[in-house]
Amino acid sequence: MRIAFLLLTTLLCISAQAAPPPPVATIDRSTWPEQLNSPALFDVASRAEILAFSRELLASEDLDEAALSQRLGLKQVNLVSINHLRQRLWQRLWQNFNLAQQSCEQDASFCYAIDDLPGLREQVGKFQVAADSFYKRWAEPSRTFHERYLDELLRKAALFPQIPSEIERFSDLERNGDELNDRLFLLTFDGGPGPVDGHTDALTQYLRRQKLSAMFFVLGNSVQQRRDKTSLSDLQALYKGQCVGVQGWQYRSHNQWRDWQDSVLRSVAQVQGDLPDNFVPLFRPPYGQRRADSQAFFSSQQLQVALWDIDSQDGNGQLTAEQSGQRVLTLMLLWRRGVIAFHDAQPKAQTAVPWLLQQTAQSGIGWEECEDFAKSP
Repeated sequence: MRIAFLLLTTLLCISAQAAPPPPVATIDRSTWPEQLNSPALFDVASRAEILAFSRELLASEDLDEAALSQRLGLKQVNLVSINHLRQRLWQRLWQNFNLAQQSCEQDASFCYAIDDLPGLREQVGKFQVAADSFYKRWAEPSRTFHERYLDELLRKAALFPQIPSEIERFSDLERNGDELNDRLFLLTFDGGPGPVDGHTDALTQYLRRQKLSAMFFVLGNSVQQRRDKTSLSDLQALYKGQCVGVQGWQYRSHNQWRDWQDSVLRSVAQVQGDLPDNFVPLFRPPYGQRRADSQAFFSSQQLQVALWDIDSQDGNGQLTAEQSGQRVLTLMLLWRRGVIAFHDAQPKAQTAVPWLLQQTAQSGIGWEECEDFAKSP
């Protein structure tokens, strides 16, 4: 029966996907004419990205089910899930725009008399960047970025919950960064630790030099191998000043894996034993895939599922390290707070993260301490 169920699920997933995913959203940030060297200029860029994304979201509402399926490259879509996502996005967009317009007295660019969500939708319906605008060079690349980014989100929603992802929470026990304050972001890294003297080492050393902490979601098997190749003290030195959650024993989907609970328990035992000062009771599911009925298990183990809402796509071969960083910065402007997902065992984060910190150094944003995030309910 279990084998038959797995085969049926696989066939359903295959049938749901009629084409490969659309191109990944990225943008050349040099098309934006101003540096983010003050909180007010961060707000200007934030208002612009919110309006640009909202315009694409509003336009997508004119698509019927057939047109939406064709656009997303799917044979069928879950319209209930898509509409739920749209409602949630609109609430967040209005909240963010309202925060971003608080500095309109300092710089009135992209400022309008908007008092509520209906007002935002009305303004978005007629939003355009004039041909002689100071921001004209940014307009078309931004439109392309937000169209593609919206497709990424809609496609995940269209497949949810058949194919679970970070697009939606199964319960309030799961976290995705919504609870953070405005302008506050958390750096997280998946899939480590990497080989000795590799990208994980470089990142943790860099973060310590910057006096920053991040959340590292590790694989139990990789932790064990790293300790065996070096020593326990070297492993502990690697993550000094950082927080360590778990991602399972192997980097594989925990949705249909028969031994997914054992994967979680083994990795928790490994990290608690080797890194007791760094361990935090957070589990990040690889690919965001976990079972809809898993919350009872995680509650019994006093673990929380830690998702994300800003995806760097640094594991995607379509993007360079620079493009990954520019994508993250654009999404930071759009969402104004959140959990950023990188991969520390891969090379791109080593370039993207320093660039990101440099670009935002004077923008008025903050970086959440990993221990504070772990302690939050």
